[in-house]
Order: sequence, then structure tokens, then C-alpha cells
Amino acid sequence: MQYQADVTIELKSGMLDPEGTTIKRALEHLGYKTESVRTAKKYTIDLQAENVQTARETVEQMCQKLIANPIIHNYAISLRELQ
Repeated sequence: MQYQADVTIELKSGMLDPEGTTIKRALEHLGYKTESVRTAKKYTIDLQAENVQTARETVEQMCQKLIANPIIHNYAISLRELQ
């Protein structure tokens, strides 16, 4: 079966986010008031797997080994079967 995973990577709480800080300042210069701005990256991964559990385990391994740095990142995986 073919699956599509959306992986969202965010910095853990307390980590500096210079891009988010820059965007927050720019929004304030445009007249928008915000409490905070944090950035995130989204990866969309298409993969083949026997079942949804195997697909999730595979994407979890990808995150742990390459996509996310577990020391500074949190990540969330959203998985769906493709027709």
C-alpha cells in the first residue's frame, strides 16, 4: 500500500528561533500585534508499506535518524493511505 506522511518539525520550547523573531518584528512594523511567532518545517513523504503501522514506524525511524534532531526538535507525524 502507498501512504503519505506529513512530518512537522518544530523547535522545542526554550530554543531560540531567530527566523520567528524576525518575522514577529516585521509583522509589528506592518501594524500587526502578536504574542509570539514560531517557525516550523513540514515534510511530505510518500512511501510504500505493508500496513499503516509499518508506515508509521518507518517514518518515525526517518525522523529519529535524519529529519529531526531530538535534542532541539519536536515532531508530529500525520499519516494517510493514498488511493
